[in-house]
Amino acid sequence: MATVLDKIVERKRQEVAAAKAARPLAGLEHQLATAAPVRDFFAAVSTPGGVQLIAEFKRRSPSAGEIRPGAEPAAIVQGYAEAGAAAISVLTDGEGFGGSLADLVAARAAMTLPVLRKEFVIDAYQVIEARVHGADAVLLIAECLDDCLLRSLYRQILDLGMTPLVELHDEENLSRVLDLGATLIGINNRNLHTMTTDIGHVLRLRDQVPADCVLVAESGIRTRDDVLRLEAAGIGAMLVGESLLASPDPTVAAAALLG
Repeated sequence: MATVLDKIVERKRQEVAAAKAARPLAGLEHQLATAAPVRDFFAAVSTPGGVQLIAEFKRRSPSAGEIRPGAEPAAIVQGYAEAGAAAISVLTDGEGFGGSLADLVAARAAMTLPVLRKEFVIDAYQVIEARVHGADAVLLIAECLDDCLLRSLYRQILDLGMTPLVELHDEENLSRVLDLGATLIGINNRNLHTMTTDIGHVLRLRDQVPADCVLVAESGIRTRDDVLRLEAAGIGAMLVGESLLASPDPTVAAAALLG
């Protein structure tokens, strides 16, 4: 039986094919020359001193449903920046998260923090889309990609001057990610096949990640106590969206997480 992730990847293949038909690769690549300069995402999230916050913008999710319907990115991300976030993540998937590339453009224009395109990236076309629309970093999910494609997309992101954030959930994928030479590694506490979440997952895998890598904890982070657990484990950054956007005031919620 197809899992949630399997269904998303299949949908993404169809979406990428439609995007290529609407705007051929050659035309998209032509826009690279006028893309905004890259901001240093890696430097921002690897700054010493506490757990750095990558604050996320999205309107809904497959697991939580509607979170903040109708929200506009500019005001939200400006608040995140004021609260002390190190970087911003923007969901650009439409069907599952209510996002778009226009959200990425709007978020980046609204403040000076570096921005991650968070997406189910399965094709080189999406990486070029990310750079053209102002992304400073791109998420790669190990569970979505075979070894060849993971390595190719990782190299492409670097070649375009951006930072790859390489994410995994399943422990067996950690060796694949480390073999890439990845230095910014995300551990997703949410199992993308079942959508269940356990914040202890990143804590259990922590010791298997080399100390010279920046480890990003993703999903299930809701309270200051959660952040203190991550800090005690030596985890450098966290990617948080749902708990911030579901709160009455995302700026206040982000500041509270950071203490």
